Amino acid sequence: MRIDVFTIFPGLIQGFVGESLLGRAQQKMLLEIRTHNLRDGATDVHRTVDDAPFGGGPGMVLRPEPVFAAVEAAAPPRPLLLLSPGGRCFDQAMADEMAASDGFSLLCGRYEGVDNRITEHLCDGEVSVGDFVLAGGEVGALVIIEAVTRLIPGVMGNDNSAGSESFRSGLLEYPQYTRPAQFREWSVPDVLQGGNHKAIEDWRHQAALERTRRERPDLLPPEESPS
Repeated sequence: MRIDVFTIFPGLIQGFVGESLLGRAQQKMLLEIRTHNLRDGATDVHRTVDDAPFGGGPGMVLRPEPVFAAVEAAAPPRPLLLLSPGGRCFDQAMADEMAASDGFSLLCGRYEGVDNRITEHLCDGEVSVGDFVLAGGEVGALVIIEAVTRLIPGVMGNDNSAGSESFRSGLLEYPQYTRPAQFREWSVPDVLQGGNHKAIEDWRHQAALERTRRERPDLLPPEESPS
């Protein structure tokens, strides 16, 4: 999979994707992440990418010329998605969709946003990582990259790991334990130490259901929700 990221801070992306699972996935040629500096599309000596908004108002807006130039020079994989509060809310279902593709690109907004001609005539859509405001799209882009790429076969050490995580079954993940079996006054549940795989599976499902009812009841269908 190839992922292109357009940003005025390429170092923020490069540092993150060079580590851990993402770094190893690129070394194994399972993944290619390219970063593009939007300032490379600027034509003035100061490499200006923003200007004041027409009609007045606070802040600055990313100009269309450098953004169009940077994207067109890179010929990135499509779709090209703008990180924007007005976009489709990114969730596990969207991560699954994107993981099934050969690649995609992300445009990181900054300042007060981007010139609307970028949104309408260059991007293929918009995506949001939540109902809150960030200084720019870079953090959101990294969230999307990690959530999507860990679903690519071979990226994780155990491909079965992703199948049992939160949101995969509509529930939060069940509680996890490891050694030692006894830590201070807290013990690992006996069922997890007994070796009965059916009993363990049943316990994990029930524990996941109870955790979801307690912490995220909005994820449950009406018949499972607490009254």
